[in-house]
This record gives sequence, C-alpha cells and structure tokens, in this order.
Amino acid sequence: MQRWRGLEDIPQDWGRSVVTIGSYDGVHRGHQLIIGRTVERARELGVPSVVVTFDPHPSEVVRPGSHPPLLAPHHRRAELMAELGVDAVLILPFTAEFSKLSPADFVVKVLVDKLHAKLVVEGPNFRFGHRAAGTVDFLTELGATYDYEVEVIDLFVSGEAGGGQPFSSTLTRRLVAEGDVAGAMEILGRPHRVEGVVVRGAQRGRELGYPTANVETLPHTAIPADGVYAGWLTVGGESMPAAISVGTNVQFDATERTVEAYAIDRTDLDLYGLHAAVDFLAYLRGMEKFESIEALLLCMAGDVKRARDLVAAHEKTAA
Repeated sequence: MQRWRGLEDIPQDWGRSVVTIGSYDGVHRGHQLIIGRTVERARELGVPSVVVTFDPHPSEVVRPGSHPPLLAPHHRRAELMAELGVDAVLILPFTAEFSKLSPADFVVKVLVDKLHAKLVVEGPNFRFGHRAAGTVDFLTELGATYDYEVEVIDLFVSGEAGGGQPFSSTLTRRLVAEGDVAGAMEILGRPHRVEGVVVRGAQRGRELGYPTANVETLPHTAIPADGVYAGWLTVGGESMPAAISVGTNVQFDATERTVEAYAIDRTDLDLYGLHAAVDFLAYLRGMEKFESIEALLLCMAGDVKRARDLVAAHEKTAA
C-alpha cells in the first residue's frame, strides 16, 4: 500500500481512482463498511482505491485545544486500511490555510487535479471544505461537472455497546474513557490498542515479581479509565497474554499516570527502548490501596489468573 503525506507526494502519473475521505479514527466497523465498499468498487472499475485523511485532527486547527483522544495513530490506521485492501492512503496536513478551502476548491485541488476521482464513496453525513459547508449533495452536483460519481453508504451499525447507540468514534472514545473496553471492542471489531516506547519506571513490579513494561503512550492517545485489565502486550511481532495496569500507583502514592503491562509468566524480557502495543480485552477491577504488600500480592496473583483465563478463552473462541 502506498502512503502519501501531502498532495505533492502523489505520483505525477497517477490515473483515475476510487476515493473516500474522512478522519476514520479507529477504523471501526462503520468505517470498515465505507472503506470496504471503496475497495470493492475500485476493483470492479479496475482502478486503485484511495483513503484521504487529515493530520492533525481538523478540530485542533478550527478550535485549538479541542483535539479529541485518538483511538489509533495514523500509522495504525494505515495498517488497518491495508488489511482492508486499500491501495493508497493520503494524509493531508490540516493547516489553517487548508481549512479555508471552499468545498468547490477542495474538490478541484484534491479529488480532480490530484486523485482524478472516478468515484467517491462517503457516508450520508459527510461534510467538507471551509466551515464544513460542503455536503454529499454538493459533492454529487460537482461530479456532473468534473466527471466523477458519488456513492453514499450508510455506515451506521449498532449493537449492545453504548446501550444500542450507533457505532461511532465518539462513542468508542467515551467507552474507552469509562473503562468499557469490551464495548469498545464490539465497535472496533478488535481490542482497543495503546502503543508507545517502553521506558524505565519505578521498577516496583519487578521487585514484586511482576515485571511490567511501562509504555510511554503517544500524544492524544485514548487511554482507558484507571484500573486493571486483561489483554495482550505485543513487542517485535510477538503477542503475549498480559495483565495491564492503568493509572497512578496508589499503593506507593505515585502521581504520574502510566500504562503498564505484565506479560504473564514472562520474567525474562528486556523491552526498554522498544516499541510496544497494549491491547485491552476486559476490565478486571478498579485501582485500590491495600493494607499491606502481602494483600497487594494476593490480589495481583488473582488478577493474573483472571487475565490468563480470559485471554485463553478469547483466543480459543477466536481460533
């Protein structure tokens, strides 16, 4: 899959293509419908499929300080899109100047002049251009002038997550913030992931017999609510069942909020400086302060057992 950052990265000889545009944070099951249809139609028409997205999130430019927590960084979104069969991802730097492009100018500069769109696939509520003034109807009107068609796909999927609300990035962020990682997983179609570099912490876990990878998360990451979780720690392509702690270490009166993962039954790992991913399967309990280290260790042993069992059951079901 090709990855372009900015219009200037698009090959000069790029031909016609099928395009979809959006933030697509999380690439959740609703997004997957639109992206999947984009890939399907591109193959039918014998042209490449392209996803256009933005960095930073448009809200940060339009309303500074309002950047939402991210469900997936751009490299992760690109990986997920590649799995769906996308041929190219275009990340457009979203600047103050870019935000002032009229809907018509956006269509000409991006879809017509650079991507030579043959078909544009979008959801019914897609908005674009200055002050989000462009609508799907307007996009369709311009298609008659610039020789492209528009296909509208209903991206709304619902289930038990969020009490039956339509799946969305906003709902997923809320569930993650509440610690409902099982609900988030239903929307995403996979566990919510947090990633970053493993850094040195206080090493209290190692002293207690449960060495953890302290993951320094990327900016704006959507981090689950404080608590203990079951999931996986993935480093260098190896995915290991894990018990995960999120929050400040109240037992030792720490103040820094961290994401730490203990790879179950693995005390031989040296992960400092490596990139790691933490996937959240299930919430186990909230953070609490124990009367003694012995009581803490007893609870940690229970956490590890529950995490091991939950991961094993999930992997058996998924097999």
